[in-house]
Amino acid sequence: MSQPIYLRVGNWLKQFPQSIATGAPDAPTVSGPAAAALLSAAFSCFLLMVNQHLTVVFKSWNAIVWSLGDWIPGSRTSDQVYGEIGSYSGKETIMLMGWLLSWVLLHQLWKKRNIHASSLYGSLIFFLVAATVMNWHPIFPYLPLMPH
Repeated sequence: MSQPIYLRVGNWLKQFPQSIATGAPDAPTVSGPAAAALLSAAFSCFLLMVNQHLTVVFKSWNAIVWSLGDWIPGSRTSDQVYGEIGSYSGKETIMLMGWLLSWVLLHQLWKKRNIHASSLYGSLIFFLVAATVMNWHPIFPYLPLMPH
């Protein structure tokens, strides 16, 4: 008797992770490259939020940032229906460049080193919490950096 399709799909999904779990034949001996990948992603989130506040405070910087994002479709458009992304395209460009550059730099520095987990987790928590707090707008209207 044939099984219903949802059981066949479910049984197939149970087999799926086993093909991934085989992994590399040799376990990595250093943690630096993985730490560089994780920390560069968290740093780029922090960089995005710092840049967000700098563009609000400094209009000339906002124009420069916006020009960096001109390569993204929709950055500047006169279409009334879809509108434009605006300077967010440049902020995303700076975030992308910051992520890639910090990843390359950290990878070169740490490719043969072990990074202590406490140092890595502390740095990750710092960057991610700081980026989240900077994104939490109820705090910033009370700070002198924000325009009124």
